[in-house]
Amino acid sequence: MDTINTAILILFLAITCLFLTFSSKSKGRLPPGPTPLPLLGNLLHLRFPDLLTSLTKLSKKYGSVYTVHLGSRPVVVLSGYHAVKEALVDQAEEFSGRGDFPVFFNFTKGNGIAFSNGDRWKALRRFSIQILRNFGMGKRSIEERILEEEGFLLAELRKTEGKPFDPTIVVSRSVANIICSVMFGSRFNYDDERLLTIIRLINDNFQIMSSPWGELYNIFPNFLDWVPGPHRRIFQNFGRMKDLIACSVREHQASLDPNSPRDFIDCFLTKMAQEKQDPLSHFYLDTLIMSTHNLLFGGTETVGTTLRHAFLVLMKYPKVQARLQEEIDRVVGRERQPVLEDRVAMPYTDAVIHEVQRFADVIPMNLPHRVTRDTAFRGFLIPKGTDVITLLHSVHYDPSQFLTPQKFNPEHFLDANQSFKKNPAYMPFSAGRRVCLGESLARMELFLFLTSILQSFSLQPLVAPEDIDLSPLGTGIGTVPRPFQMCARAR
Repeated sequence: MDTINTAILILFLAITCLFLTFSSKSKGRLPPGPTPLPLLGNLLHLRFPDLLTSLTKLSKKYGSVYTVHLGSRPVVVLSGYHAVKEALVDQAEEFSGRGDFPVFFNFTKGNGIAFSNGDRWKALRRFSIQILRNFGMGKRSIEERILEEEGFLLAELRKTEGKPFDPTIVVSRSVANIICSVMFGSRFNYDDERLLTIIRLINDNFQIMSSPWGELYNIFPNFLDWVPGPHRRIFQNFGRMKDLIACSVREHQASLDPNSPRDFIDCFLTKMAQEKQDPLSHFYLDTLIMSTHNLLFGGTETVGTTLRHAFLVLMKYPKVQARLQEEIDRVVGRERQPVLEDRVAMPYTDAVIHEVQRFADVIPMNLPHRVTRDTAFRGFLIPKGTDVITLLHSVHYDPSQFLTPQKFNPEHFLDANQSFKKNPAYMPFSAGRRVCLGESLARMELFLFLTSILQSFSLQPLVAPEDIDLSPLGTGIGTVPRPFQMCARAR
């Protein structure tokens, strides 16, 4: 009897899934794609742990715009520079929603600046942009913070005395301290347990989310909630981060002076008090905690991961490293720190950093978007609320935009006169309405950290350059470089 009941339940679920699938299609005219199975969707067309490669292969068969079913959920996939640009830039408002992302949604519940939608997202974005600018984002004041942090980073590198070390924590502490100073009002000592905890939790989650477990959870969250595995650690880590941020918020509340805000948290708390009586306010405690987490996560992991990719590339291609150091010595010298003003006179350095970001492709599938209204796109009608995956990897590796997309080649960002040239297909921070809030900060950090390190040190691998493996450890939400050690030898 139990077996019959189970079979009936499975049949009912399958019929329900088919009904939902076809009813969702009837509301619009979605692009064609592989035929889905009940419940499983296009699972058999996808390969794990490399969902990105599967989606890229499907685009070669179905074109630059197609539909794939992740479980029972239809998702439109955009591939190649022209399709992605047309959506995120030319139809920016229509594609400005944030799509379903279960590994984050189960924590944020659609709250916070990165994962909210509608009026809440617009209010939080306006507020956050203004506050980040007030605290120096893109200005001289934040540059001074980075230059100060460089001093601590270089001191840590000198302590290695040219011996092998893993750069992950060394770099992450410095990068995390920049966004922490904006959010919490001050930097942490490198042995501060709060800083180390933030880094461990963010790094661990980024790796799990970029693994098959993270990819599968985003497709079958309700099922995997009942399955043991490392994906469950994601939510334990989220919980610990929430407790850590909440503790800091309580400390801020106890010492808050609304007339003299020290950081992002102070400004948010003041805004909460100002709108306390407004029933339509979007500023309350849980939103503060989620927004703080979003900015910490984005401001710590992406820059740190990009720098680790850069180290690997420069060790694999020592001629590139040598040319970078020649330009640094010629423009800056050895007597002072590089500053942002130097970037204009350092086209090769700027080109290398852009090429590292393109080649490393740290967020290859972008965060999912969602159409905010019924949207006509390339002859199709995408219904309001449909999720959209924009493959940034396909943009950065588009042969129509880059001469040798599969190779690391700084010439992609240099003209015939070896002057720096922009490329519209450069989108490591996404594009359109959902472009990364911290783009200007990240670009400053990458330039200042990398040039200061190469000014003082030569990066040496533990193996022959040709044996360095640039293929990633995992590719999910992010592209994670393989663990490695290196030597930083004083010049």
